[in-house]
Formats: sequence, structure tokens, C-alpha cells
Amino acid sequence: MTPPDPTAAAPTVVRAHLVDGVAIGRRAVPRALVILVVAAAIVVVLAGVQATAWLIGPVFMALVVVIAVAPVQTRLRRRGWPGWATGLVVLVLVYAILLGLALGIVVSIARLATELPAYAAEAQGLVESATGRLAAWGIGPEQLRQAAGSLDLGRVTGVLSALLSSVAGLATNFVFLLALLLFLSVEAGGAGDRLALIARDRPAITDALGQFAWGTRQYLIVTTVFGLIVAVLDTVALALLGIPLAVTWGLLAFITNYIPNIGFVVGVVPPALLGLLTGGPSLMLIVILVYCVLNFVIQSIVQPRFIGDAVGLSVTVTFVALVFWAWLLGPLGAILAIPLTLLAKSVLVDVDPQARWADALLRASATEPAPAAARPSAPPAPDSPPRDDGTAP
Repeated sequence: MTPPDPTAAAPTVVRAHLVDGVAIGRRAVPRALVILVVAAAIVVVLAGVQATAWLIGPVFMALVVVIAVAPVQTRLRRRGWPGWATGLVVLVLVYAILLGLALGIVVSIARLATELPAYAAEAQGLVESATGRLAAWGIGPEQLRQAAGSLDLGRVTGVLSALLSSVAGLATNFVFLLALLLFLSVEAGGAGDRLALIARDRPAITDALGQFAWGTRQYLIVTTVFGLIVAVLDTVALALLGIPLAVTWGLLAFITNYIPNIGFVVGVVPPALLGLLTGGPSLMLIVILVYCVLNFVIQSIVQPRFIGDAVGLSVTVTFVALVFWAWLLGPLGAILAIPLTLLAKSVLVDVDPQARWADALLRASATEPAPAAARPSAPPAPDSPPRDDGTAP
């Protein structure tokens, strides 16, 4: 009898079970097939999320706003306020925040659309000057007419008017968001008891959700503080440069600060355009330079480091998350990119101990944060109700 060959290939049967007394082996699923199935499932999920972005975006927006003001309700309850009063305060706060942001965006677009027609003569002069220089460089008349048509200020005003109409067309979703905020605000008071019940059987889920809520509040605090700083600096700089509606553009800079990394690019367009119309290309370049010095340094270099320290996400992850969520959910996804990433991290990484290796790739620092700072304490579990027989469960 010949000894077995040690170099022979390992059998593919990894497990066997009995069927009518006969051992039947099951072959291992090829790794390539598993990867393809997982990739296909991810594509299907992303397609479904993108198709329902009209619902997911407002729902998550309402959740983030309620999470932001939840500590106010907790403090009021500790001071002895009744539940209906704390719920009313939370409802007023969330409505004020949402209406303030919406009015800021609408007013900024409407005032720019109103202001631009007053500079029609200046715009025509700039177009004629630009076409004259292009003709001096040897560009033909047909190309000049196309360039002049593309620089028509009326088209810009039409685009802004269409954008304003589309914003006004969101009234239906806005009403839905207000109703959703009402229900979430009413039920926010019982969130602690619900988490405590979950913690009895799934403490990891409670810790992950608590970490998500804590990180979202930290992100909103840091972003709001830096947004106020940027808004004040931009307003003062634009007023000194003589740009019309300086306060409006400062408010727009505050709102666009919630778009990570590249929010200042959106906020610089209206004041730069007005700078071009009021003072020519030199003033426009000065406005862009001021925004690059103030907004780019603060929003794209300093602020992401504070956000990374607060929420535990690296600068690269925040930028990639911005692009991904903006593609998936639209403009609202760009504003909610960081909270959405925190929720995905909590559900997919923090809950599963086998996926904790991914946390080292996502967080801002290579060192693991201290447990006290990384995880806020879970709410205490309420006393269990007695059973029907009078004994404790």
C-alpha cells in the first residue's frame, strides 16, 4: 500500500451531512462568487436608496435636527419641567432651525436674482470689452457672437429664477418634513427608555447609536461655530470691498459651511459675480482671493481637523463621503454627508466586533480613542415590570 502523497491537493469538501445514512459533502462557495453577489447586492441597495432619495433625505434631516436639540429637552426635564412643555420647546426649536435655514437659502437666491438686472448695462459693457479683446487675438466673428450669447446676463437671471421656482416647488416635501418633525419631537422624550430596553439584549447596538448621536452633536457644534466665524469675516470683508448685499452673502456663507470641504465654492459665486459687475475683473479676483484666504483656510484646512477630532473621521473620509452622499441623495446629501457617514459607521462597523478593523481606516488618528470619550454612557435601564404571577422577570 503506497503512502498518501503530501503534495496532493486538499479536498474541496468542507462539511458533510447525512441523507438516508449516506454522507453527502457540500463544496465551499468560491470566493469570487461571494464577492460578485455582495457587489450586486450593494448596487441594488444603492439604486433603491437613490430612487427613494426624496423620502430618505427629509427623514434623516428631521432626525438630525431632533438629535441636535435633544439635550435641551433632557436638561429641562432634570429641572422639573413637565413632558408636554419640554416637547413644545423642542418642537419650537426644530421648526425655528429649519425655517431659518430654508429662508436663508430662498432669500439669498431671490435677492441675487433681483439685484442682477440692475447691472445690465455693466454686464453689456463687460461683454463688449471681452469680445473686443478676443477679436484682437484673432478670433472670428462667429465665435464672438457665440461667446457674447453665452455671457448674456439675462440667461443668468433666468437660471436663478428657475432655481428659485424649483426651491418653491419643494413646498410639498417641506410640509412633509414639518409633519415628520412634529412626530419625532413628540416621541423624542421616550428615546432613552427605548434604548435602555434595547441595551438589555443588544448593548452593542445601544452603544453604537449613542456614539452616532454624540458624534452628530459634536459635528453640528463645531460646524456652527466655524460657520459663524466665517460669516462674520466674510460680511466685514465684503462690506469693506463695497460688494452689495454683504450681509446676505455672509448668511449664505454660514449655510454653505455645512457642506464639508467645498462649501465655500458655492458661497463665493454670488459675491464674485457682483464684484465683476460693480468693479470689473480686478474686484472679482479680490473677492475670490479673500474667500480663498478666509473660507478655504478655515473650512477646508482648520475646520476638518476639528471635525475629525470631534467625530473620529479622517479628512479624506469626509471628502469621499461628501461626493458619495451628494451623488446618492442630491444637495441634501452633501449637507448631511458627515451625519450619514456616522450612522453608516455605527450600523456597519461599531455594532459588529469583527468589523472593528475598518474603524482604524476611517478615524482621523491611528490611535484608538479612550473608551470614555469614544462612547457616551448608555441611559439607565428602567425597572422591569412584574409578571402576572407577581414575581420579577
